[in-house]
Amino acid sequence: MSWLQKLQVRWKVNSLYQVIIILFVFACTGFTVLFIKRPLFQYWFAEAEMPLWASTLYYVLILPVYNAFLLLYGFLFGQFQFFWQFEKRFFGRIMNFFTSKK
Repeated sequence: MSWLQKLQVRWKVNSLYQVIIILFVFACTGFTVLFIKRPLFQYWFAEAEMPLWASTLYYVLILPVYNAFLLLYGFLFGQFQFFWQFEKRFFGRIMNFFTSKK
């Protein structure tokens, strides 16, 4: 079984074409997040060196932005339902992590 077929089974999708579209959505989302960082920091800090706190804040705040782009690209490429379920599982795991600590 190829790695694409393993993903198809793991993600419970109907075809290899759908697996490829899902991987493409992940790639588009990652590149979008990558490409928005430089213009944002150039706008906020112009010629100055980027402070460490700004980088740290960016990595904390990028999580909801990444997830919003994931849903947007999922919608644009016809895979919204898959990514909506993916987001619910992802945030459910995060909530379980924080609520299970005593």
